[in-house]
Amino acid sequence: MRPFWYSFLPLLLLTALALFNEYQEEHVLPFMLVFYSLFFIVYFVIPLVGWPLIIYVIMTLIISGLEWLNGSYLNLYVLLTGFYLIINSLSDLPVKAFRIYFFYQMFSICVLLYLHEQLHLASVLLAILVGYPLIKWNKIQVEQSEKQEMYEKLVSEYRKLKRQTHESERAARLEERTKMARDIHDSVGHNLTALLMKLQILTMQEKKEEYEDLKQLASDSLEETRHAVKTLQAEESEGISSVLQLIRKLEAESHIHLDFTLKQGVLSAHLTNEQNIVLYRVLQESLTNAMRHAFSREVKVVLALNAAEDLAFTIKNRVHNDVGWQWGFGLTNMKKRVEELDGKLKVYQHEQEFVVDGILPLREEKVDAL
Repeated sequence: MRPFWYSFLPLLLLTALALFNEYQEEHVLPFMLVFYSLFFIVYFVIPLVGWPLIIYVIMTLIISGLEWLNGSYLNLYVLLTGFYLIINSLSDLPVKAFRIYFFYQMFSICVLLYLHEQLHLASVLLAILVGYPLIKWNKIQVEQSEKQEMYEKLVSEYRKLKRQTHESERAARLEERTKMARDIHDSVGHNLTALLMKLQILTMQEKKEEYEDLKQLASDSLEETRHAVKTLQAEESEGISSVLQLIRKLEAESHIHLDFTLKQGVLSAHLTNEQNIVLYRVLQESLTNAMRHAFSREVKVVLALNAAEDLAFTIKNRVHNDVGWQWGFGLTNMKKRVEELDGKLKVYQHEQEFVVDGILPLREEKVDAL
């Protein structure tokens, strides 16, 4: 928002001075008000259209019309408005378009000076001396903008590649675990089941205590094998430490500084797979929002256990006072994920801080019997 005011206020000041200069000219002032109204309407259209060069040309025509309307003498403030449009277009126009507009604007100003019999060789030389560094400056700005865009694309591809690599490694581990689970189930599980059936038959034929003990031992072994198979088939869950590892990777990729605070008992808290994923996605979305809209590169993250022994998390980052926010797709999806696990999520802006507060209820993972 500040760059807008930096560019708009000088233009507003020049307009006020130009109108004040024509205050005594009652036949000219109403027309100037109409022309300047059109001028500012066109000015505010610049961010909304895809052809800023045409918009700047139209504004130059309006300024030229003001001077032609005045007729009697040259209004210096109107002329300065024309020069200021050149400065303002430095960041809005690409190299070729800026050069076209610059020469068009200089030609218009020279014509106005000629009509008022104030065109001199010194004016032309001054325009050339001022124009050369402006053209070079515009070229440097455009090149920097292109480099920044290319850098952001490369960083985005790098992050995408890192995520794909991580997912590939995770898929390979999961595939290996599934294969091991299948092998155990097909060999050890089936053999133990067969052994248990034979012991059951022997127990029915001969009532011996040894058979009962062997039967119980085989039954316990089969149950442990089934539990091991189920554990291997489930996704990896390492508690809060696995989430921290992923967040540290995200911090390195995003080039932001994380102020991480872990309260007592958080590291030993047991999170289910779904809670791990939701917590990571919430932190990931919050860091992404911070990268896009934050005033600084520092983000504060606090993880704690509240009085109900549930996991409470807070993410804060600094923003401008006048920066508004709304429930976009990312924030809405984040809130939905948390609420699906019976959690709560609150998003708000307090003074110069954007805050995401949430609670995830910790429940022990239930293991169904096979």
